[in-house]
Amino acid sequence: MKPAQAKNRPILEWAIDDRPREKLRAKGVKILSDTELLAILIQQGTRNRTAVDLARDVLAASKQNLKELGRLSMADLLKIHGIGEAKAMIILAALELGRRRQAAQNLEKPVVNGASSVASFLQTILQDHDHEVFIVLYLNRANKINHYEIISSGGMSGTVADPRVILRRALEEKAVGIILCHNHPSGSLRPSHADRELTLKIREAARYFDILVLDHIIVSHEGFFSFAEEGLL
Repeated sequence: MKPAQAKNRPILEWAIDDRPREKLRAKGVKILSDTELLAILIQQGTRNRTAVDLARDVLAASKQNLKELGRLSMADLLKIHGIGEAKAMIILAALELGRRRQAAQNLEKPVVNGASSVASFLQTILQDHDHEVFIVLYLNRANKINHYEIISSGGMSGTVADPRVILRRALEEKAVGIILCHNHPSGSLRPSHADRELTLKIREAARYFDILVLDHIIVSHEGFFSFAEEGLL
């Protein structure tokens, strides 16, 4: 640690080459450490702590692991001394943009050609959720994803998806096929009795509108379960 930093002197008093923003400007974003990138998001420190110090505290709270950082909530961030609501919102927004970018990359080939490609997309979207989230993918005649939407979010053990909401959106999107999806934060991939009943209920209702329920995919950190591949549709 450099002497200037050890004394918690303001960043403006550091050597120019050590300042995160100046380093980014001169050498590019890739050369910055995780701490320096976070410090740029945090922007300003407190009376006795620089933005770099606060960034170190945030990383410490996430065990120096960016995956764990993505799981921090607003409440978690606000527990860190010097991180107020505005700083927490900026960090959360940046993390969400990262997730959406990764999800968009997984959909660069938007033709659905199997459960594994859909599961990869879903795991990116849902990886940091500690509660159940129900998502529906809406497909056109070419089997391309026109739209996806979070239908509902529930608690640790379940969520409720309203078939009327799902089918209304399918008609609005002119979808000819839909894929039902949700996560199991517990890690288990076994579909519950409620999962099976809901799938059949939506499938039967969709038939009246000539809309096919192509699959229901459950994802967790353990992998994925496909109703279609298991012969349950």
